[in-house]
Amino acid sequence: MTHPMLEQPLELALLENKVDLLIERFHAVKHENEALKNQQELLLEEKLQLLEKTTLARTRVEAMINRLKAMEQGL
Repeated sequence: MTHPMLEQPLELALLENKVDLLIERFHAVKHENEALKNQQELLLEEKLQLLEKTTLARTRVEAMINRLKAMEQGL
């Protein structure tokens, strides 16, 4: 049979270990969250650049089509 006075420090030590582990996990998740936010920001910037390039390409293709149609009508 264990003595109640000995159980208390052991329980306290176990609780301290659990709290330390939770703090470590919190910091890891916080770091991961910051990294994901940065990655999301970069991806949004890339998306905007791709949308601009797509719009520019569409405009150029439409202009070429219109020129071809105009040339075709001129023949």
